[in-house]
Amino acid sequence: MNTTFMLVLRRHQPFVLLLLVYLLVAALFAIFTPAWQNPDEPAHYNYIAQLARGGCCPVIQIGDWDSAYLEQLKSSHFAPDLLGNLGSVQYEDHQPPLYYLLLTPLFTLTNGSLIALRLASVVMGAGIVCCAYALGLLVIPRHPQVALAAAALVAFLPQHVAVLASVNNDALANLLIAAVLLACTLYLRRRDVQPLHIGLLVGLALLTKVSALFVGGAAGLCILWRWWRERDDGAGLLRPLLAFALPALLMGGLWWGRSISVYGFPDVYGLRQHNLVVADQPRTADLIAQIGFPAYLEQALTTTYHSFLGQFGWMALPMPSWIYALIGLLLLVCLGGLLLAAWGAWRSPPDAGWEAAGILGLVAVLAVLAYAYYNTEFLQFQGRYMFTGLVPFALGLALGLDTLRAQIIRRGAWLTVLPFALLALLDVYLLWRVIVPGLT
Repeated sequence: MNTTFMLVLRRHQPFVLLLLVYLLVAALFAIFTPAWQNPDEPAHYNYIAQLARGGCCPVIQIGDWDSAYLEQLKSSHFAPDLLGNLGSVQYEDHQPPLYYLLLTPLFTLTNGSLIALRLASVVMGAGIVCCAYALGLLVIPRHPQVALAAAALVAFLPQHVAVLASVNNDALANLLIAAVLLACTLYLRRRDVQPLHIGLLVGLALLTKVSALFVGGAAGLCILWRWWRERDDGAGLLRPLLAFALPALLMGGLWWGRSISVYGFPDVYGLRQHNLVVADQPRTADLIAQIGFPAYLEQALTTTYHSFLGQFGWMALPMPSWIYALIGLLLLVCLGGLLLAAWGAWRSPPDAGWEAAGILGLVAVLAVLAYAYYNTEFLQFQGRYMFTGLVPFALGLALGLDTLRAQIIRRGAWLTVLPFALLALLDVYLLWRVIVPGLT
C-alpha cells in the first residue's frame, strides 16, 4: 500500500508540487484578505451561523437584504464601527444547505472563525484542481503536460483563487460539477464508475447550488450516449437511466419539497422569493434604457472579462490594466492554438477522448449561456459565475497552447505549463500590492 502510494506520488510529482503551491497561495488569500471583502461573504457566513444556532434551515424573508446598509459597508471597507448589524445580512438564506451543513461543525469548533471557514473552502478548491488534472490525463493521455497546465490555470487564476479563499458555496458546487465530469468521463471509458455513482454526485450538486443544475442534463446525456453506442450489444436503457435518475431526483427532491412547502409552488429553489427580497437590485433593462444597448454590451463584455480574471472585493478593485492585457494576449494565443487543434481533430479519425471532449464542451457552453441568461434580468457582470465551466475552459486553453507550442518547439513540453504556473507569482503580487492595501 505504501509502496503503491509512493510510486503514484513520484509519477505525478510535478502535480503534487503544483497542488502544494496552490494550498499555500490560497491559504495566504484566506488569511490576509480583509474580513468580509469577498462578494456575498457575510450572507454565506450568516447562513452557517444560523445553522449553528438554530438548525436547518433558514428562510429568506423581507429585511434580509438592505442595499443602503451594504453600500455603506462596502464604501467604508467594512469599518468595524459599522459591523453591529452585519448579522442581519441574510439574503443567501434560500440556498440549498449542503455546503453550510458541512461547515457548521467547524464554525462551532472554532467559535465562528472566518479564516477557518475560508480555509475549508480552500480545501474544496484543491479537489477542483485534482479533478482538472485527472480529466486532462483521461481525455488527452498522450500529453500529460496539458493536464498539468489546465490544473495550473484552475489553481492560480487570480479571481478563482479569491473565490476559493472565501466563504462561498461556489467552492463545493464547482467541486461537485468537476467530480460529475470526471465520473462521466470514466463511465464513457468503461471504468469502475456506474450510473448510480453519477446520480449520487448530481444529487449532492442539487443540494448545493442552483448553478449546478445544468450538470444533471449533461450527465444524463452521457448515460444516453453510452447506451446508444452499445445498443447493438443488447444494452438496455431503462436500468442505467433509473440508476442515475433516482438518487439524483430523490436527493434534489428533498430540497425542492422543502422549498415548495416554504415558498410555494413552483419555487423549488426559493428564487422567486429571493427576487422579491432583493427587489431594488440593479436590473439589466434599466441600464439598457439609460445608456443604450451598444454601450451596455461594451460594459458587459469589459466587466465580465475583467471580473473573470480578477476584480476583487465587491467588484470595486480591478487589477492593473497591464495584467489584463498580458493575460489577454496569452488567452488569444491559446484560442488560436485551440482552433488549430480542432482543425487537426476534424481531419483525423476520432480517438477515445472525443466523447468526453464533447461533454466537456457542452458544459462550457452551458456555463456561458447560464451566465448570459442570469444577466437578462439582473445586472450581474461577475465573471466568477462562469466558473461552473472553468475546468473545461482550462483544458481547452491548455490544449490550444500545447498545440501551438508543439508547432514551434517539439521538445519543450514544460513550456505549456510555465505561463499558467507563473500565475502563482502573480497571485502573491496581487495579494500584497493590490488586495491587502486596496481593501484594508
